[in-house]
Amino acid sequence: MSLPFFNSSIISGSTAHNLGGCGGGCLPVGGWVELGRTTLSCAADNITVSCLADKRYYMVLGNKIASGSSDMVWRVGNSTVDTLNNYASRYSIDGCADGTQTSNNKFRTSSPNTVNEFQVAYIANRSANEKLFIGHTVNEAAAGEATAPSRRETVAKWTNTSNPIDVIQGVQQDTGDFASGSEVVVLGWDESDTHTNNFWQELTDDTLACPAQTLTSSSVTAKKYNWIQIIAEYSASNNMYLRLGNSTIDTGSNYAYRKSKNDATDTTTTSASTGVRVIDNTRNSRYFVNLFFINNASNEKLITGHSIEQNTAGAANAPDRFEFVGKWDNTSNQADICQLYSDSGNMASGARIKWWGAD
Repeated sequence: MSLPFFNSSIISGSTAHNLGGCGGGCLPVGGWVELGRTTLSCAADNITVSCLADKRYYMVLGNKIASGSSDMVWRVGNSTVDTLNNYASRYSIDGCADGTQTSNNKFRTSSPNTVNEFQVAYIANRSANEKLFIGHTVNEAAAGEATAPSRRETVAKWTNTSNPIDVIQGVQQDTGDFASGSEVVVLGWDESDTHTNNFWQELTDDTLACPAQTLTSSSVTAKKYNWIQIIAEYSASNNMYLRLGNSTIDTGSNYAYRKSKNDATDTTTTSASTGVRVIDNTRNSRYFVNLFFINNASNEKLITGHSIEQNTAGAANAPDRFEFVGKWDNTSNQADICQLYSDSGNMASGARIKWWGAD
């Protein structure tokens, strides 16, 4: 069975599009645009991105390269960073029971560690409301494919109801530093945007013509930040994995991952040749995957993502959810090709990979 088209311009803002399908008379809408970034040229304790344009939504990419024991927690503000106890958060580490922090002077999306880390977060930034944050963090846990990465999920709020956020700061509060090359990038989106200089650029769009066990993307121009979406359907019960490579797909035992299905206890797999599992499929079904990864040539490639499996059709059957983090332990090259791999049986024709990237 072929699969329906999903509009990448709406999902990623890769191109402007018209609302309501009413042709050229409608308002063209821009996608995510880069508002600011700060990249460290030497080790430091703070990464501050200021003078941000007032946008309804922010997307924040945090690339922490460790120097000693460090973490990356967050503060925001208007004109200046708010260091008072105006933050509250809820978080889970590796799928364990939630912890909370209230009346705090920051919100925590990381724990002190000596490894590299990648964070993807969203902020709702309406002036008259508390500012709401949702974020996902993956860190190496320890270098190499023999150790599964760690994950952290965080929701938080800044209680200011008078002003929009215009400064965002990643804060290091342990004994080490953020190393040179650590970076925070802030993107913005607003319904009135009409720009065309979108941050996320489509790299490739590949569709499976006939049922097969693998779908390999076209080679792309390698980018630091990567966003991949997958839609597919099975004719049998298969698990699905993501493999990466440079010029050719790496099928060696160079992957490790952590996963949870429907809030079950996390399980881990190390030294895997199959790749990073992005779906547990226990029935003939359809699924959709949304993932990000950081792609520095000299660091392990860190992946964080979520999936939904349709389950049996109809409103009487709840879908399944799947959360995962993974890593490809290559520290010599950037990934410029990816592959969907099914561990048994074929994907139906129409399986599709859409890949966006940015530096």
